[in-house]
Amino acid sequence: MTHVVTESCINCKHTDCVTVCPVDCFFEGPNFLAINPDECIDCGVCIPECPVNAIFAEGDIPQEEFNKWADINSKLSTRWPVITKMKPALPEAEEWASRKDKLIFLKKE
Repeated sequence: MTHVVTESCINCKHTDCVTVCPVDCFFEGPNFLAINPDECIDCGVCIPECPVNAIFAEGDIPQEEFNKWADINSKLSTRWPVITKMKPALPEAEEWASRKDKLIFLKKE
């Protein structure tokens, strides 16, 4: 089992989670973080660190939703560089934190 970063991260990109990850499985894109499912050890320490509740374990969200985000995380983590240090959130993170239906704003390159 792995964890996934979901829609709440889009255009926020808080990086509190990356500093607690013992295996460096977070990857950074322009406006989103992704977890590499092959590297995640399912420890769960990242979940409470996310200020926008964007990280979930399998079983904590409906399976169809989990599968969608697992696929997105898997693909993006192969394109982006690993991130291991905290960086400032995106400038408009507060404004974007409560927005819904943000998937159309995900930048993949």
